[in-house]
Amino acid sequence: MRRADRLFRIVQLLRQGRVVTAARLAEKLEVCERTIYRDVIDLQLSGTPIVGEPGVGYTLRRDLDLPPLLFTPEELTAIVLGARLVQAWGGAETVIAAKHALARIEAVLPPALRDSLDAIQMYAPGFRMRPADRRRLDLLHAATLARNPVHIAYVAERGDQTLRTIRPLGLYFWSGVWTVVAWCELRDDFRMFRIDRIAESAVRPTVFTQAKGQRLADFLRTVHARKPQSSL
Repeated sequence: MRRADRLFRIVQLLRQGRVVTAARLAEKLEVCERTIYRDVIDLQLSGTPIVGEPGVGYTLRRDLDLPPLLFTPEELTAIVLGARLVQAWGGAETVIAAKHALARIEAVLPPALRDSLDAIQMYAPGFRMRPADRRRLDLLHAATLARNPVHIAYVAERGDQTLRTIRPLGLYFWSGVWTVVAWCELRDDFRMFRIDRIAESAVRPTVFTQAKGQRLADFLRTVHARKPQSSL
């Protein structure tokens, strides 16, 4: 966890109104107590209204605390459902990020809204998402952002396997299936690959250039051009 994120989480944990010991903060954030003591001192020096002392615990001065985060019930439902969908179908790293995001939101909600989080009865079971696919989703997303080509072993629906080098452009989720839109160097054209059919993958250290006609925007134009036109 980045130090900036850790400092933010300390403040959010202290906003709950209870006195929290350094040992408890260290356990929550998976660091040693000495790190918590240093972080609290730095936060106090920066003007954060933290009161308390080592061995007793810390809290925020309520009169100087920031106002609670407010959402409508509909907004909360959308946020929680979105986080649950990410936890069910996201990559390994985004699953952790979604959990942390919900914890941050819960920490700053007023009690009445905080209680309503558990009452949201909309779920997204993710047992069909294999751990290997979660890791590959993270790998492909990182390669997409960095514009790194990826060498893959791809298994077609009928069982044939081919080796490809692709330039990943975007990731799309279709009713329980993740696909990567890419420029396929073997076919010299756009292709969509199901992530659960990628047997092996390795990111190449080079960086590809998004040439005209090979970009995601170009792919989307071809898709829209194929859509049947409605008659007037």
